[in-house]
Amino acid sequence: MSRRVVALVLAALVAPTAALAQADAEKLREAKELFFDRHYAESRDAWQSVAASGRGADAQAALYWVARCSESLGESERALGEYAAYLAARPSDRTLVEEAKTSRVALAVKLAKAGKKQHVGVALDALGDPSSVVRYFAALQVASLGPDAGKAALPILKEILAREKDQDLVERAKLALLRLDRNALAEAAPAPPRGHGRARTAGWVRVRIYDKGVARPKVSINVPVALADLVFKSLPDDAIEDLKREGYDARTFWEALKKTGPADILTIEGEDGERIQVWIE
Repeated sequence: MSRRVVALVLAALVAPTAALAQADAEKLREAKELFFDRHYAESRDAWQSVAASGRGADAQAALYWVARCSESLGESERALGEYAAYLAARPSDRTLVEEAKTSRVALAVKLAKAGKKQHVGVALDALGDPSSVVRYFAALQVASLGPDAGKAALPILKEILAREKDQDLVERAKLALLRLDRNALAEAAPAPPRGHGRARTAGWVRVRIYDKGVARPKVSINVPVALADLVFKSLPDDAIEDLKREGYDARTFWEALKKTGPADILTIEGEDGERIQVWIE
């Protein structure tokens, strides 16, 4: 066979492939532009066309973007199923997989809050996901469903407190725990160090108010230190300035107070003999 014939055969084989690749690239460009221009319905059609090609990673990722379009259009139940279809394709892009899973959790919780409780299982299943990103997100979402449904999230929220260094994530987990079970935060706290003369870290702020000559308190208040901590940190600037004028540095006072261990920090005797005691333990 002559070189000219071989060249013609190769050209005939390569030309359609190159044209097809160019057409696919054009479809991808169009689908992306439509999405980022917020033309979600048109973008979904374009992504479905890419997915229908059935070739390679782009076609696989297109299933994810189809779901994103539906979610952006407010079609929550449709998006929930489309994310499931994407995950069923066993995609290799770890970032998109985690985003698809967390999106499904958020949609499931949103639908459950709207009365469609049949979807809550999606969020509960995600509590056992091997990815900590998905697991932690699911715990925070499930906790927002309230004490009864949210109990399943308690072990993961405690895991966040025990393992995570991200302070913002830890604070969000603390708030979620307090919404579910006021005592859970104290139970989740690490055991205090022993020996070496170290002070035990405080877990609770206790307030007792007694009438004159009465041994039993008229008022008892127990606030987890974590909650008091969050409240203290959220003080407005004018309140911080007022404390400063009274001789207290609001930015360091609370941290120092927590580390004092069990101590009687304040006792007030009223003019009529009433007594107020505040301490931490």
